[in-house]
Amino acid sequence: MMDAMSIVKAVVLAVVEGATEFIPVSSTGHQLLVGHFIGFQSPNNTFEVLIQLGAILAILAVYFRRLLGIAVAFPSDPNARRFVLGILLAFLPAAIIGGLFSKYIKFYLFNPWIVCATLVAGGLVLLVLDETDLEVKKRDVFDFTLPMDFRIGLFQCIAMIPGVSRSGATIVGAMLMGADKRSATEFSFYLAIPTMAGAFAKDLLDNYKNLSQDDFGLIAIGFVVAFLSAFVVVRTVLDYVSSHGFRLFAWWRIIVGSLGFAGLILFG
Repeated sequence: MMDAMSIVKAVVLAVVEGATEFIPVSSTGHQLLVGHFIGFQSPNNTFEVLIQLGAILAILAVYFRRLLGIAVAFPSDPNARRFVLGILLAFLPAAIIGGLFSKYIKFYLFNPWIVCATLVAGGLVLLVLDETDLEVKKRDVFDFTLPMDFRIGLFQCIAMIPGVSRSGATIVGAMLMGADKRSATEFSFYLAIPTMAGAFAKDLLDNYKNLSQDDFGLIAIGFVVAFLSAFVVVRTVLDYVSSHGFRLFAWWRIIVGSLGFAGLILFG
């Protein structure tokens, strides 16, 4: 039977996952740090990856009507087809690199020291980006070009280093290519669907034999909590970044990374 402390730890990590998955602070980095300090471990970090399905469903729930509209229009609307193709092109680099090297990435890079360093570095990048007067050429994700989509996908690959942030890498990439803050953030939402679904499927296929009944129980709890947490964030974050930018997230990264370094030095 699952003990109460394991359930509490799973709930804490799931709240962290849902709250941080779609903002540029790195959900994986936060989960690794929190898991390290509260003493939560799962086989090959499988819990942390599989509960992302809850966050994916939060995106599907919030964007259900829009996604349904794209699906209905797909056979007859070239803009809908171009948009879907663009998302798939953006997903392709991460699919290839993740498929080939995910085990090595987990083994060598899933380290709290690396997470702290990338959190701080990413925060500094966001501060600079937020203060830079970039030329805005695109204000709607449906206006992104296919080459632009693919290049954003290349930026997403940087986020395979834990602590970088998948959403942060795609947002930075999109803005450097002329997207405004809102459309860059929204594109990262859409791109999350195939990216996280692919990561979920691969991790489940690789590790399901190593999971016990208790592990599946904790994953189910984490799935529900991550969905609820992510649902709230997705409903609010676009309006926030449109009005306030990324400064809050930048300083959050720097503070969390610095505190993580202090904790690792003091407590190991």
